Amino acid sequence: MPFFRPAYLAPEASFFQLLSELDQPQQKQCAPRQQKPRTFTPRFDVTEIDNAYELYGELPGIEQKDITIEFSDAQTLVIKGKTERQSDKVEAPQAEATPAAEDNTSEKSHNPTPKYWIAERRVGSFSRSFSFSQRIEHEAVQASLKNGILKVVVPKSQKSGKIAVNVL
Repeated sequence: MPFFRPAYLAPEASFFQLLSELDQPQQKQCAPRQQKPRTFTPRFDVTEIDNAYELYGELPGIEQKDITIEFSDAQTLVIKGKTERQSDKVEAPQAEATPAAEDNTSEKSHNPTPKYWIAERRVGSFSRSFSFSQRIEHEAVQASLKNGILKVVVPKSQKSGKIAVNVL
């Protein structure tokens, strides 16, 4: 059930929103855009069972070779990765060097770039950290990637937290 009924919005509201967006100053098209690194945050479910923690992350389109899983300290697991669009990976074919092409230096080759109408897929790099309150077994952590879902099983330590000190 929605919190607000649609009756509270006037039918003209979307029209006025469109007009206000058109009034915003447009960015200059000739100025080069600064490319900042793209990042995103994948969604994870973390569950606790009797003897382990289970993490399930949505990573569609990411290959196993592009994911790293490591411990930053004794209780913190870090999952990092990256992905990019297939069209970003495609390289333009190299033109063969001919004497006529070498003489004509005024012509520049232009590589076509895709124009996205909608770009909803997440691309770039990501990093997620998960801290556990209980001691864990680092050597027994298991991970699998299937159908875009990363599953990480982090076993809890069965060793007691008490350490005996011998008095000399």
